[in-house]
Amino acid sequence: MAGLNHSAVFDTAIGPCGLAWNGQALIQVLLPAGGEARATAALLHHLTAGAPALPPPWPAFVQQAVVAMQALLRGEAASLAGVPLAWARVGAFERRVYEATQRLGPGETSTYGDIARQLGDPAAARAVGVALGRNPWPLVVPCHRVLAAGGRLGGFSAPGGVATKERLLVIEAPLARRDADLF
Repeated sequence: MAGLNHSAVFDTAIGPCGLAWNGQALIQVLLPAGGEARATAALLHHLTAGAPALPPPWPAFVQQAVVAMQALLRGEAASLAGVPLAWARVGAFERRVYEATQRLGPGETSTYGDIARQLGDPAAARAVGVALGRNPWPLVVPCHRVLAAGGRLGGFSAPGGVATKERLLVIEAPLARRDADLF
């Protein structure tokens, strides 16, 4: 059933989240959109266009994503690096931005300009911001960890906007790797 899409809604410490997948990879991740009933309705509306919400058990990669997202949103260390993503749904530039963003660990931040420089185009900071605004996989591609110049929060296209971005950064702050922790 590789061509058929499915979805799931699951509880987290910040409210219900959702995701959609095909037989091989995640297509979309949605963060909470308000109160539980409203968030669930919004998630189901976005995820169920031909993709019925399924109860567990889910495919292993979906279960891995759910468990890691729940842990991160509780403020616990977890990795989403191995979760397969439906890369064919994004352009080449977006993919490069998302891959660079995935290298940021919990509690670690960068800027749109830093990501642009990593990609070899220091003038592309605005394009990096646009790409992150289209990110279909928040948390898995941790766009909330990318800030505007001078450490300003910048924008955030997920439900709740900048307030959600700030909340995610606060949750992750204790997980930041400190140089002193390395020795």
